[in-house]
Amino acid sequence: MIVVTAAGGATGTAVVRELRAPAVLVSHDREFLARTVTEVLELDLAQQQVARYGGGYESYLVEREVARRHAREAYEEYSDKRSALTTRMHEQRNWMEHGVRNARRKGAKGDNDKNARKFRAEATEKQASKVSQTERRIERLDVVEEPRKEWELRMTIAAAPRSGTVVAALSDAVVQRGDFRFGPATLQLDFGDRVVVTGANGAGKTTLLALLLGRLAPDAGSAHLGSSVVVGEVDQARGLFSSGTSLLDAFSREPEVDRWPTAEVRTLLAKFGLGGEHVHRGTDSLSPGERTRAALALLQARGVNLLVLDEPTNHLDLPAIEQLESALDTYEGTLLLVTHDRRMLTAVSTTRHWHVEAGRVAEV
Repeated sequence: MIVVTAAGGATGTAVVRELRAPAVLVSHDREFLARTVTEVLELDLAQQQVARYGGGYESYLVEREVARRHAREAYEEYSDKRSALTTRMHEQRNWMEHGVRNARRKGAKGDNDKNARKFRAEATEKQASKVSQTERRIERLDVVEEPRKEWELRMTIAAAPRSGTVVAALSDAVVQRGDFRFGPATLQLDFGDRVVVTGANGAGKTTLLALLLGRLAPDAGSAHLGSSVVVGEVDQARGLFSSGTSLLDAFSREPEVDRWPTAEVRTLLAKFGLGGEHVHRGTDSLSPGERTRAALALLQARGVNLLVLDEPTNHLDLPAIEQLESALDTYEGTLLLVTHDRRMLTAVSTTRHWHVEAGRVAEV
């Protein structure tokens, strides 16, 4: 058996398809999974279950939804039936207790009618028998445990007031680093643009972002960041959350968030799956996925008008990726999205496409 982790792309797809031995693939690349796998093994932490689905990734998505709907329907049917029987049992007990009280009251008044006393006793016994029957029916129900609700990332991206019309611009910008040369590049990013940036690793995408954001000065030409630009960034290294500072301290020191009460900071982080066991840990001890969720939480806390996402789906689980895509749909500022995730490229609406190859940028 062959175990393949973090594979993807056209090369990975071709390699996996040529395998003759059984293979286990571990990947968050949904398109890669859709093109290669024939079965899916789902580790469901919320339900604490392991489920096996046949028929490939797309079939898994359909079957998983059907299975979850059936589980919820089965629990609701059981819950409704148990609730109805419990209500009936309480009513029967009340009637029985009411009959006993009446019998005692009439006995205290000297009711010597034997027939009446016998009738009341029989009625009380019948009610007691009905209570016992209902209790047995409740006990005989096949118990259906309530499906545990999954943790869901409900994300929004806070918007800042709009920036100037020109968000960033390069004019014949060149960067020389040893044998690698980026540029010359001349391009302009305007407010409201939604640009996807593609290119192979090492092609110069990170250099392009650094120039546009003013982190890197060109060796020739010029780079300009526009007025009133408020940047929100999730970089590949997740650098903001990689020091030894605790997550709570690192998060709380950020502009705007530094005015938040600690309780509100903790509540927001918890919504991103970062609870009490995370907030006091050093950020350098967090997993890459946890650092990514912390960076996304910061985007929800701070208003931004230029959103820069560099491979944002790396280390995120599939539900979180889908929530991020949903949040991007409602974001109204300027977007720079660098991704190899082919499903994200089709799911997120963009207006422009820059392709970087060997240090050169072309509009596609």
